[in-house]
Amino acid sequence: MLLLVAVLGLTFAVNAQNWIGVRGAFGSSYGAELSYQHGFNANNRLELDLGLNYHETYGYYNLSAVYQWMGGLVDNLGWFAGIGANAGLWDGYNDGKFGLGFLAQAGLEYNFQAVPFQITLDLRPQWDVLGAASGFGYAGALGIRYRF
Repeated sequence: MLLLVAVLGLTFAVNAQNWIGVRGAFGSSYGAELSYQHGFNANNRLELDLGLNYHETYGYYNLSAVYQWMGGLVDNLGWFAGIGANAGLWDGYNDGKFGLGFLAQAGLEYNFQAVPFQITLDLRPQWDVLGAASGFGYAGALGIRYRF
């Protein structure tokens, strides 16, 4: 089992672009998320976000996973788009209720050359299909991440 974990870890580490940072969300809800991106190659990556967000009458803790496709525009400016899912716990009028939903994400990113930082601006519509806050919502976000 240990050997399998080591091999998988090395496989993900070879030529990978890994980023860690924060996303600040605004829109039908607002909040902050810890964000991690794992690049599989130059055109695909996985983004995982763990956050605390607020709506007008409730707050929620969420975990989102988004598979993204990427492309370049000019120099260090690129685009990304993806699909994924989120799960969360809602607090407020829905005390302690679990929810599950689907989401899409599209945005722009700028990767600095001289320093290992990335800035992103994205829009993330989502549809919560199960649980406390069923329905459609959206959020934009400004993100900053460090490459390691």
